[in-house]
Amino acid sequence: MKISLKMLLSTIVIMALALGLSGYFFVNYVFETSLAREVGQASDENSVLSFAFETAVLNVPARYSVLPDSTVEEIAAKLERGGRSTNRLIRIADEQREVLHTSDGFKADQQLLKQIQPDTKLYRVIETENGYYVHTCAAVNALGRILYLETMKDVSDVFTERAMGFSLYRRMTIAMLFIGTVVMHFISSHLTKPIRLLTRATRRMSEGDYAYRARQVSHDELGQLTCDFNEMANALEENIEKLEEENEAKEEFMGAFAHELKTPLTAIIGYADMLRSHKLDEEKSILSANYIYTEGKRLEAMSFRLLDIIVAKKEEVVLSKVAVSEFFDYLREMFTEENRGMRFEFTWDDSTVWAEVNLIKTVLVNLIDNACKASEPGSQIKIHGNKLEEGYRFQIEDEGIGIPVEEQHKITKAFYMVDKSRARSKNGAGLGLALCDEILKIHHSELTIQSEQGKGSCIGFILGDSL
Repeated sequence: MKISLKMLLSTIVIMALALGLSGYFFVNYVFETSLAREVGQASDENSVLSFAFETAVLNVPARYSVLPDSTVEEIAAKLERGGRSTNRLIRIADEQREVLHTSDGFKADQQLLKQIQPDTKLYRVIETENGYYVHTCAAVNALGRILYLETMKDVSDVFTERAMGFSLYRRMTIAMLFIGTVVMHFISSHLTKPIRLLTRATRRMSEGDYAYRARQVSHDELGQLTCDFNEMANALEENIEKLEEENEAKEEFMGAFAHELKTPLTAIIGYADMLRSHKLDEEKSILSANYIYTEGKRLEAMSFRLLDIIVAKKEEVVLSKVAVSEFFDYLREMFTEENRGMRFEFTWDDSTVWAEVNLIKTVLVNLIDNACKASEPGSQIKIHGNKLEEGYRFQIEDEGIGIPVEEQHKITKAFYMVDKSRARSKNGAGLGLALCDEILKIHHSELTIQSEQGKGSCIGFILGDSL
């Protein structure tokens, strides 16, 4: 059952109980008040009639020592006719509870007459075929005789008004419930609208539409829930995109890895088979062996780079304070014009950085090695070190082929090469920058790339000079 329907039904039940109970108690209160007033009037009327009867007895001639029954009947008839209305009903009985006079229409039984005592007054409400009456009974002292005067006052109007009150209240209750149902339907629909929007959003997202967001229509707790849901959806979408990118990267890695293995292995197997199955002259044998050696070295380099990347991802290193000059002294020995065929320029500011020495050396060697592969023989490669406010910046600048802007974000992926034929010709496999990226992550740094196709590249990174 929908929550809006639950709210609607709960409200209707509460309203029905509240209106029903309040109406019942209100109508009954009015009824009991009116009935008590009528009972009081009936009791007063009985007292007035008793007093009138006693007064009339005092006017009886003195020749009667005992009030005769005929006189009692005569006085009762006068009292009955003396009312302002014709509905005065009285009954008079003697000492033995024998009825001496009864008005026409007096239908009450003798229950009060049997219970009455000379010094008491009784009343009750009775129902007859003609309606409801207040039946009263009181003792009257008349010339030494104890008589009993009963009256009946018609109170049918009070009961009729109660019935009309209940009927009217029932109609009002039904009308109020109908109006309340309509109003509560709109209120519950408005209050539960954020929930319906959230439900729609979860359904859309479960169907794969991760970009769908729930619309915020309020600023209460449900509105806050909508905001939290949308933030959760944003995080979920980002995680899904990240997983998809990682999955795509893994597939690209496996494809590139298989391709990079296949190319040298095909050459190695082909030339080895040629040496095995054919009798070649010395020149062709040396050429074939050279191809096998070159491709084998490329496989070896690729294996070592992959191993370095795996180790860099898992290794926990301890950083220490290192003089920058240690790195540049090492690089000047590694890279010379004689062994690389390039013109190298080393300039740096003396300072210290926090780093793992061998890993940062690996980064710098790979960056310079990539710059050499991207440049023509005899080109100039500049290696700079500058102290900045945010740390110490290492920078390698070349005059090589450059990197297209749209491909610059891909160069740290494993096996990615801007110019594949050029890289393979120099035993490259596209793993150097991927290794640099992993090492710099350990040092809380990253590569910065400035490059223009055909004009060279400037790649650098910043290390902290304090912890």
